[in-house]
Amino acid sequence: MRPYIVINGKYSKTINGLLIQSLPPISKPAIRTEIEEIDGRDGDVVTTLGYSAYDRAVLIGLKGDFNIDDVIEYFNSSGEVVFSNEPDKVYKFAIYEQIDFERLVRFRTAEVIFHVQPFKNSAIELPIVRSNPTSATILKIPIRNIGNIYSKPMIKFRASGEVNIYINEVHKLEVDLDGTTDVVIDVVGMNATDAGGNYINRQVTGDYNKLIIPVGINEF
Repeated sequence: MRPYIVINGKYSKTINGLLIQSLPPISKPAIRTEIEEIDGRDGDVVTTLGYSAYDRAVLIGLKGDFNIDDVIEYFNSSGEVVFSNEPDKVYKFAIYEQIDFERLVRFRTAEVIFHVQPFKNSAIELPIVRSNPTSATILKIPIRNIGNIYSKPMIKFRASGEVNIYINEVHKLEVDLDGTTDVVIDVVGMNATDAGGNYINRQVTGDYNKLIIPVGINEF
């Protein structure tokens, strides 16, 4: 099957004349480190600083009855991208490098550099839905991380008053709400927002890092 990509839900196959000639290999992002050498001590001290964003190159081409304006518009974007060699994964991306569209028209080939964030999300995993009708709201969420690295989940709920969040029976956060509202706990951004998109971090007690899920947590 010919390679393809999906940008913000739109398949490259729907762009007349656009070909995806090759996709980047599946790779692991590099870990940023800080290395310190101490006089009188053998070796060095390495501090890990998290995973780096990185570039993924896609070779594109043209065929037949193409419209270069449609191709330009397709790649003039940022957001989410799926590569057909990883159809079950979604990358957050932006395109910062210039695309040589003149070369694309003349020689029918060009390179597009996707700058992607290190964590990729599941494109097929369904949300976990739980309901707790009690007045003392306890939100208990079972999570099993089937990836190969720790996970930073997005938790969405509607509640009022004091909400205690448990993951796999372990207390993680407490949220004190004024009235009933929708809440989004974004572990990647380390923020909590209400239905209007307003930050409510001051109403959250606890450390967002406690919501990071190790690999292979079993459901209870």
